[in-house]
Amino acid sequence: MLHDGDLHPLDRQDCLRLLGEAPVGRVVHTERALPAVLPVGCCLDADSSVVLRTAGASGLVRAVDGTVVAFEADEFDAVTRSGWSVVVTGRATVVTDAAERARLRERGPDSWMPGRAGTFVRIEAEMVTGHPLTGA
Repeated sequence: MLHDGDLHPLDRQDCLRLLGEAPVGRVVHTERALPAVLPVGCCLDADSSVVLRTAGASGLVRAVDGTVVAFEADEFDAVTRSGWSVVVTGRATVVTDAAERARLRERGPDSWMPGRAGTFVRIEAEMVTGHPLTGA
């Protein structure tokens, strides 16, 4: 069983390394004054920001553009009861620069909705925290 005292935080570099391996995470934002969580495809960009790709008309774009959000990714092995969890907190913005959008179309993240997901959202990594998960 895990206890809060058993969790030793990962440093920022380890968090970013693990996050760079995660193809999927969850963006946490506010919807109608309530917390909302949505799984999304993602990638870690060279500046350590998290980039999401979604449809431009999606409710996610309207909900997060210009707001502070959290993004969580993890990996967990149920057999060994081990893994990790990383949370990035920062301001989310829609990528509007044409050259930057073209670069992100080549680099990723991949879209889960081919043909409809041409909008990129960047989450600045203002605060990065993470923990290894180990069970007894």
